[in-house]
Amino acid sequence: MSEAQIVTLGCRMNIAESDSIRAMLADSPDTVVVNSCAVTEEAVRQTRKAIRRLRRARPDARLLVTGCAADIERSQISAMDEVDGIVANTAKLDPRSWNVPAATVPRPDVAHTRAFIAVQNGCDHACTFCVIPQGRGQSHSLTIAHVLREVEGHLALGAPEIVLTGVDVTSWGGDLPGRPALGTLVGAILDAFPRLARLRLSSVDGAEMDDTLAALLMHEARVMPHVHLSLQSGDDMILKRMKRRHSRAQAITLVERLRSARPDMAIGADLIAGFPTESDAMHASNLSIIRECGIVHGHVFPYSPRPGTPAARMPQVPPPIVKRRAAELRAAVAETRDAWLRGLHGSVHRVLAERDGTGHAENFARFRLPDGVAAGTIVTMKAGAVEHGLVTGSIV
Repeated sequence: MSEAQIVTLGCRMNIAESDSIRAMLADSPDTVVVNSCAVTEEAVRQTRKAIRRLRRARPDARLLVTGCAADIERSQISAMDEVDGIVANTAKLDPRSWNVPAATVPRPDVAHTRAFIAVQNGCDHACTFCVIPQGRGQSHSLTIAHVLREVEGHLALGAPEIVLTGVDVTSWGGDLPGRPALGTLVGAILDAFPRLARLRLSSVDGAEMDDTLAALLMHEARVMPHVHLSLQSGDDMILKRMKRRHSRAQAITLVERLRSARPDMAIGADLIAGFPTESDAMHASNLSIIRECGIVHGHVFPYSPRPGTPAARMPQVPPPIVKRRAAELRAAVAETRDAWLRGLHGSVHRVLAERDGTGHAENFARFRLPDGVAAGTIVTMKAGAVEHGLVTGSIV
């Protein structure tokens, strides 16, 4: 092993940051890093489990922990006998935190067929369920010039698709001179790199989507027809208690607007099951927005109280009910997704090959690829039957 072992949990931000950490520790084969997550109690449990597993596998390695759990659950994580040290989440992209001279840090290689670029970090909002601002601080943005350099580097290494990510990516630019909106950044990337084939966005907040960004999503072929909304709930009262800044009707209207111009737009969403005070009727609203918006890429989170958040002090839904509601939400997404995938039959898609013999279309539908397609290659495929959640088909 010629470089450090990096284990990544949680969000796309962590994936992007792990690539940079891997580059910084390219000459540290005896180092193991857990880039942790703390979005739910289960995420923290998985972090602790990963630490124990890695220590058993690498008893002589230097094991360091960074990420949100390293800050939010610092006392708990640092007390583990398996952990040799903690690197603060806000310092994990600073080479000095890893005892690496900045001048020796190479540019990270493309670790995935899609290259993730974290253009924004932190969050200025105060959703009542969320601890992430405690771990990542206030919102801060990379400049356009910085992002363009990152894109150029990944394109030079052969990345066929760029994914812009962030903790609250649609708030990008709010701390920069002139307060440019995310659409300005997306437009600058497309203008600067005509050879860029595919640009995708990670989770977006519909309340922050500017008109330029919406227009690019609706009309620019190189921007993928795939929007993952930071929705959280389909019920207006729960949204208010979460301190979200959109209503159910606004979310539905946004989806209708996008699909009116681009009917192939695939919608994803984050949904929380069993938020405090959630009644059966409120849960039914959560279920129904899946069908109304046609949510085919769903991330369902069973609510778990996080220390120090307002929601943890609200009347809690019993855990068995939370678990059941999460299962019902997942089943509803699976049903909607299956019908959507089967509806693709006979249509033609450009599919980006991954390393595991599958690939993703522009709308993020996952295809099973014929043998012999190299990872990173974009092939044109005609969709066939759906088997075990994968679209089969033939290259055309």
